[in-house]
Amino acid sequence: MSGSPGAASDAIPTRCGIDSIEIARIERMLDETPPDDLVKLFSAQELTDAGNGPGRAASLAARYAAKEACVKLFPRELARGLIEPAAFAVARDAYGAPHIVCGEKARALLDRHRLSSITVSLTHDRTSASAVALALPATTSVPLAGRILFHLLPFRRAVVLENLRRVFGDGVPAAEINRLAQAHYAHLARLGVEFFKFRWLSAKEKRAMVRVENLDAFVNAFRRGKGVLILTGHFGNWEVATVAGIQSYPEVHGRFHFVRRPIKPGWLDALVTRRFNRAGFGVMGKRGSLDRIVERLEAGDVVVFPFDQYAHRPDGIDVEFFGHPAGTFKSLAIIALATGAPVLPAAAWREPDGRHVLRFEDPVTLVEHENTNEAIRLTTRAFNAALERLILRHPEQWYWVHRRWKSAGR
Repeated sequence: MSGSPGAASDAIPTRCGIDSIEIARIERMLDETPPDDLVKLFSAQELTDAGNGPGRAASLAARYAAKEACVKLFPRELARGLIEPAAFAVARDAYGAPHIVCGEKARALLDRHRLSSITVSLTHDRTSASAVALALPATTSVPLAGRILFHLLPFRRAVVLENLRRVFGDGVPAAEINRLAQAHYAHLARLGVEFFKFRWLSAKEKRAMVRVENLDAFVNAFRRGKGVLILTGHFGNWEVATVAGIQSYPEVHGRFHFVRRPIKPGWLDALVTRRFNRAGFGVMGKRGSLDRIVERLEAGDVVVFPFDQYAHRPDGIDVEFFGHPAGTFKSLAIIALATGAPVLPAAAWREPDGRHVLRFEDPVTLVEHENTNEAIRLTTRAFNAALERLILRHPEQWYWVHRRWKSAGR
């Protein structure tokens, strides 16, 4: 991993990984490894593309060299066992050129280092195969409004910058951290405009603003009849995406309930609550709502739980969040483990054209443990990990002004 000597100080360092492997080693592996174990090393598409002819070993050797070259882009995470070659796969585009497909862990790692993608070059001769992987930096576009607000109206600017540095660390230059902060201020400005504009739109106009992705994950969970817990946070314009997106599905009208803290000032809280109620969504306070949440789940309803706010004891426990302990609500894990209701992460974001996306993810696997407190802690950590992946997808549209990293015992 290196940067060119004359590179600007605000550039994300160039990362290059190189690997070579003997084809005979892959031939032995193919002879000795059961087919069910091969899929742990190669994707189904990779095995299909390699075929079954005499060139199979060479083809898979080149792909394995590419995987090894990719993990070498992240030496620190590789040494800690946080990434493995199987997190990357090699596919062919429409022109037959190889490109890297990132699994969930790999995608989160690229996002954490502000990398957009990995390009790869493969080659092999009669005895060995080699690959070169090059990570391409992501670029943050900053609207003019973001630059102006960042400099002239720096609401909690120090908190925003501190939080961004905590998450992205030393691997992302200060200039990119500043660009992310400025893009976040632009996002907050658009939130304010959309909040007042949204109330004057017709139902048809609202629905046209939003696209819902991976709806099957939600439908499958909903049809289980145990209720659904939605794990989310302050992403994008959650009100616009949720109200407009779910209005397209009348079968869930009146069966969504939001658990949230009151908003200050009181008039704003009342306004938001009225909007949700008119759209067919119930609103519950976070305090004293446990019985009502369980009641709604038993009825097969959906409970939306914003999970990215600080929680102090006795409601919160210290759980890792982006590598640092943070007071986190334990109630969602308690409810999920007790009721068996599936927990689906969901996030909203705004596209460059101004349209919004509401996306449901597959359910988070709950962690069973003979010690109940440990089961709660490990499950809560799994929830935080799901949030991390959602935040890194569109970091400028998460709520960085919140003082998230405080101990629950504070």
